[in-house]
Amino acid sequence: MDRLVAMAMFVRVVESGSFSAVARELDTTQPNVSKRVRALEARLGSRLIARSTRQLSLTDEGRRYYEDCRRILDAVDAAEHSFLTGREVVAGPLRVAAPVSFGRRRIAARLGDFLDRFPQVTVELLLSDDNSDLVADNIDVALRLGPLADSGLIARSLGQARRITAATPGYLARRGEPRTPAELAGHDCLVFTPTPTVNLWHYRHGGERLSVSVGGRVRTNSSEAIRELALAGLGIARAPRWLFGDELADGRIVPILRDYEPEPIPIHAVSPANRRQSARVHAFIDYLASIWAADPQAGITPAGG
Repeated sequence: MDRLVAMAMFVRVVESGSFSAVARELDTTQPNVSKRVRALEARLGSRLIARSTRQLSLTDEGRRYYEDCRRILDAVDAAEHSFLTGREVVAGPLRVAAPVSFGRRRIAARLGDFLDRFPQVTVELLLSDDNSDLVADNIDVALRLGPLADSGLIARSLGQARRITAATPGYLARRGEPRTPAELAGHDCLVFTPTPTVNLWHYRHGGERLSVSVGGRVRTNSSEAIRELALAGLGIARAPRWLFGDELADGRIVPILRDYEPEPIPIHAVSPANRRQSARVHAFIDYLASIWAADPQAGITPAGG
């Protein structure tokens, strides 16, 4: 058991990048954590971690040993989980990562019901439009929008976010309303730069896929900025429906090209492949799937729906 404890400490030092952080996690002292790791190194007859005043880095032997330790600890965890299936309490800390606008508008606003349902869970919501490193940042579950690039993750499809093409009545009064995607070439389109094909907007019409080249005077890497720019009447946006909930209802933003459907955005919940999904992770993912399915204004088509 002592060796497993030392291995677990070593793994957490690698994943957190800090002896002190692991000491705080485990309610022990930094010297005690260092002593355990040094004991492992002495037993193995090799340095595992190269220490410097600025950072910790793994030696080649340390990298191999970390991967072996991770597999062993996961196997022990899985065995305990199998034994305790059906008895695990939904409790403990939950670190969730999500894109900024999606996290603010589709998760943060609905967290209260989840916390009421599971009072022993605490949530740390980390919002960034850059994909987090789930292992390095110790993320339990992340919400990813768009095609998944990393196949080494445990992923569950939560559905697709429907997009609209929209502008303010004021913009349309000044510039006219395009009737086909081809007419977007004569308009200021608000370009979202993180998309793989930045200046190409894709539509479906009568079973046919259309791609149109768009441009405009403003480009941005922020969906929040797309929203504000569109509401300011500075151009046409192609964006998820959930980005303009109240504004669609009160007419401040108007859908156009209704016969041409923009391609939807896949939504996945992803977790590290080397970590068992806890009961709280399962409960959180199930909760998100249920609230989006029950809210037609969200513009999210549930997986299988």
